[in-house]
Amino acid sequence: RRTSRARLASADGQGDSNPQPDSGRTHTHVASCSAAHPKRTTSKSKKMGARQSLMEAAPDGAAPMTGIPPPPGSAISAVLQKKKTDFMDLPLPVKYEELQREIMISLKADHFEGGRFDFNKQLNQKFFLSHSIFMGSIEVPAQGNQIIKIPNATYEFGANVVDQNYMLVGRVLTDGRMSGRLKYDINDMVSAKLQTSKEPGFSQVMVDLDYKGLDTQAQIKLGNGQFYGINYLQSVTDTIALGGEGFYLGGQKKSGVGFAARYADDKTVATGQVATTGLVSLTYTTKVSDKAMLATDFMWNWNARQATASVGYDYILRQSRLRGRIDNTGVVSAFLEERLNAGFTLTFSAEIDHVNKNHKFGFGMTVGE
Repeated sequence: RRTSRARLASADGQGDSNPQPDSGRTHTHVASCSAAHPKRTTSKSKKMGARQSLMEAAPDGAAPMTGIPPPPGSAISAVLQKKKTDFMDLPLPVKYEELQREIMISLKADHFEGGRFDFNKQLNQKFFLSHSIFMGSIEVPAQGNQIIKIPNATYEFGANVVDQNYMLVGRVLTDGRMSGRLKYDINDMVSAKLQTSKEPGFSQVMVDLDYKGLDTQAQIKLGNGQFYGINYLQSVTDTIALGGEGFYLGGQKKSGVGFAARYADDKTVATGQVATTGLVSLTYTTKVSDKAMLATDFMWNWNARQATASVGYDYILRQSRLRGRIDNTGVVSAFLEERLNAGFTLTFSAEIDHVNKNHKFGFGMTVGE
């Protein structure tokens, strides 16, 4: 036993005396590794120093720039800050009378029956002439739901003068109808417009004064028959505009007030109108792709207890445009414009009313721009 204890003690003594050489060998090995790979050690030290300098250079209240992406919450807050409405820089809305222009283009195509030929000629930079020949029919209501069609043909001559500050447009037809329009821009904000029309047994004159602000559109109307009207549209956000209108017809002792709202972004346009005359109108258009658009409208006449609704599409190709619609009465229509060449366009129009057994088909040709 004594011999074993002595051996253990001697072993412990040798273990205590050996750490110094081992430590020296360890430091020597680390130094040799550092000397053998100086570039690796230098690059690591540079990265640590650059990261520390970025952390120290971070401004007060900001997260240190450590190369780690910010949390999702900060990205969302940044997006919300970008989308914040600047009420001092709102977009200019459309005119009140053009509140439903997208619906008018997509769903209210110029359908016709018969044949039509249009020829447009540009004489110089400001003067244009137009000729139009139409061969179709006139619809005369009969007893019940029947409609009598009387063949009719007309020729229309038009002249247009377009300048930087004014525009003149005149039309005259062989059946006695005449129309004219004059538009003059007084300055960048105010413009005046005069419209006249004359047909057998009826004539009309209307004067408009338009105001265009930074984010508002306003208009004053004066017409024969003691007609007075005013409308106003104001942008309240980047996508929403609100407005109203009022009119007084002295000859018939009638007046009315209406309110309107319009929402428009890059893909969607929605409008709503309500008036004291008993009319409620709703429209909605949306882009489903770069070439296709869907549209729908709804109108309710409270006084007559009647409602109408329709849905349609507007498809634009490289050289053609196809529009179609169907309404709640079962009327189906389609309108195709095909551009065959520069200054040459073919037009096909079709409208089928199954309930009243009234079918309309038309073919047109347009030469000139």
